[in-house]
Amino acid sequence: MRIKSAGVAVGAALALALTACGGDAEPAVSDDSAIDFDGTLVIWTDEERAESLKPVVAEFAAANNITIEVEGIAKDLQDQFITASEQGEGPDILVQAHDWIGNLVQNGTIDPVPLTEEQQAAINPDALRAVTYDGQIYGTPYAMENLALIRNTDLAPDEPATIEELVATGQQLKEDGTVDDILSIEVSADGNPYNAYPFYASGGGYLFGMDDAGNYDPTDLGLDQPAAVDAFEKLAWLGEEGAMKTSMGPEQAIPMFAEGKTPFLVAGPWAMNQINTAGLSYEISPIPAFDGGDKATPFVGTQTFFVASKGKNKVFAQEFVANFITGTDLATKLYESDPRPPANLAAAEAANASDPNMAKFLAAGEGGYILPAIPEMQAVWEPFGRAQASVISGEDAATAVAAAAKAINDAING
Repeated sequence: MRIKSAGVAVGAALALALTACGGDAEPAVSDDSAIDFDGTLVIWTDEERAESLKPVVAEFAAANNITIEVEGIAKDLQDQFITASEQGEGPDILVQAHDWIGNLVQNGTIDPVPLTEEQQAAINPDALRAVTYDGQIYGTPYAMENLALIRNTDLAPDEPATIEELVATGQQLKEDGTVDDILSIEVSADGNPYNAYPFYASGGGYLFGMDDAGNYDPTDLGLDQPAAVDAFEKLAWLGEEGAMKTSMGPEQAIPMFAEGKTPFLVAGPWAMNQINTAGLSYEISPIPAFDGGDKATPFVGTQTFFVASKGKNKVFAQEFVANFITGTDLATKLYESDPRPPANLAAAEAANASDPNMAKFLAAGEGGYILPAIPEMQAVWEPFGRAQASVISGEDAATAVAAAAKAINDAING
């Protein structure tokens, strides 16, 4: 069965971020948390995000006469967080994508965040749903993100109607010596399921089906279905045409586009600082579908502040995540430091007024699917990525899909 349920699909509610306004007042610090905090609040995140968080957090810390440390973890952030938490050496707050929730809850490393009805109403409904697991809210979402097609309009003035048209345009530019590659899309040697998913979906594939309650069903694995082979054959075709390469990693994808060496880039709002610095003429649009295929639906994710269940400063961490990250002023500062569509509705409205790109990214994500946060999703990434990398390098699609499905099922079923 396909992932077609309205319970998970992101639709018109996403547009509320552009038109609705709420939560203008900044929540006050409660008396309980404002009195005796004289320690250091420790926040862990990835290295890139740490750099954008530090100036915002430093301003907040200075204004409130507290000490906050933001630590960027170079690799294996989730595993390091779980291990450190178990040993009593973890941070107070974790900042990362919402799809870690299921695994973190299963490992007992994050606590629910008790947001008031007023605070919930100030957050994009899809972002709030993304951080809701087993009926409880785990964390405060501060930004939303999804993939889009970013096009260098000097090289490719016209928006491609299909993936085939995109490939043909890129190939012609490459043959003319105008560009070095057809498409910038991060793959790397181990594959990149997040970036591959819109193409896989357009080819007819899905990851997990839905149960009657509208939740992802881990017993319905899309890679077990014949349609998955068809979808991976589409990925193989992209490899054959030179549009998807394992040699295209994070060090190449965005920089090559910013340098004018590729006409197209598949990326999210995190790419915009580098692109704007380069001074390119560009346009943002939805990723096109294969000719005659399904819609190229991206995943929609939220960047989230989580409260560590074993942190040393849990009371203040809860206060910070519930009453400060939900505020419009801080949400706006986070957006200005790292331009991703804010989850706070009022901040999103202001961002859209000053930067039309935010509306374009949200439009590119309309109809996409909230990235599964179930624990079983952790079993998907590595096998799916290996299968993607192998087929675009020439391996038989049916063989690669069968191996990935077996690895995922074995991991889920123990």
